[in-house]
Amino acid sequence: MKGPEFFIVGAPKCGTTAMQEYLRQHPDIFMPDMKEIHHFADDLLKHDDPFLNRDRYLSLFAGAHEHQLIGEASVYHLFSQNAARNINSFCPNAKIIIMLRNPVDMLYSRHAQLVYNGAEDILDFEASLAAEEKRRNGELIPKNIRIEKKLLHREVVKFTEQVTRYFDIFGRDHVHVIIYDDLRKDTAKVYRETLRFLDVDVSFQPDFKVINPNKRVRTRTLQHVLKTPPSLVHTIGKLLIPQSCRNLLLNGLKKLNTQYVPRQPMSPDLRRRLQEEFTPEIKNLSELMGRDLTHWCTD
Repeated sequence: MKGPEFFIVGAPKCGTTAMQEYLRQHPDIFMPDMKEIHHFADDLLKHDDPFLNRDRYLSLFAGAHEHQLIGEASVYHLFSQNAARNINSFCPNAKIIIMLRNPVDMLYSRHAQLVYNGAEDILDFEASLAAEEKRRNGELIPKNIRIEKKLLHREVVKFTEQVTRYFDIFGRDHVHVIIYDDLRKDTAKVYRETLRFLDVDVSFQPDFKVINPNKRVRTRTLQHVLKTPPSLVHTIGKLLIPQSCRNLLLNGLKKLNTQYVPRQPMSPDLRRRLQEEFTPEIKNLSELMGRDLTHWCTD
């Protein structure tokens, strides 16, 4: 069974969902509906995670046609210590797409997404940052979170170390880095450059609709029930309602419980402190990329 030949490995909240959607529209590309599979991040997933199973993972790509280039997107493959090496063992000639963003903006946006997903129960961003040390020691971990280490915010944005790992394992020619600012400024140009990197027809024009805008849940109680239904409800549902109908019902309830609203600005004081904290990292990343990104350090 064929598997993926290119990987969007992250980082989160850097346009990866949009890029996946735009690439999926291309007739010469196949990407599964599912995102965030993280099959190769065996250092982040729990040992019983179902998508560590290779056959189940490969089954996601069974719908690809013979002529199509196969890819997938899992945003914590960049953060994972093992994923780059594991991907290389699986597909030595794989093409890697990395997407990066100002770490301050990325973390703030990601926190809102984690709260929406039910993977973060500390609703205040600054308080969530302050909880990192306790979480590193296994405290204050939300129930049923799939990847616990993604709550270590400052570790997630060590981009220089992460990008270097992929450069070293795959070589720079096989790694395409996209800066989120460029994607927002000229989406069509960045998309064409990505198609050229993947060696598929660059003339194809997708629908560049807005993907994955900021959102929040209307009621956290319903969110909790949908994410972790009572065991009796779960059992009865499995017995009486077909899987396809359950999925439709759950997706409908999630939509009803979702509000699309602008995110409130971060406090200026916290923003300045984080910019100062991340300045050395951004300077190192600028040197690695051969591109000045130090404007991320100032407003």
